Amino acid sequence: MRIFLGILCLWLGLIALQAETFGQLPNENMTEEKALILAEQFGIDVGEVDEEIKKILGLTKAEGVVVYAVIGGSPAELSGIKVKAIIKEVDKYEIKSLVDLGTALEQTLPTKNFTVATYEPADPENQGVTGGLNFHFVRILQD
Repeated sequence: MRIFLGILCLWLGLIALQAETFGQLPNENMTEEKALILAEQFGIDVGEVDEEIKKILGLTKAEGVVVYAVIGGSPAELSGIKVKAIIKEVDKYEIKSLVDLGTALEQTLPTKNFTVATYEPADPENQGVTGGLNFHFVRILQD
């Protein structure tokens, strides 16, 4: 029995390590509500990409988190994150859902220095501006 428990603990530890290595964090205690609160602390109002958002923004997949609003003077605004951007990554953590975003922000906000990768769709109103992947360097200043 001890051998079985030892192997099980080792196996679970490897799964957690592998998830973090590939840019995924365990989402054990994160909820969508908590993720929205953390996003607001960062300075953004967000929601998951659904089929309607996918169509509006011309995306290939209904996956990720879209920015609906950016709070003035917030770390998100100061780092250049824009409305309609899709958050793809926070530091090395891939973002596919609100829970992913909340988990990543919970890990990175206390560090006060991190990066956010966003996909910004092309703007048909602004000729010559194409969409693409952008990296935003976040530095949270203290009073």
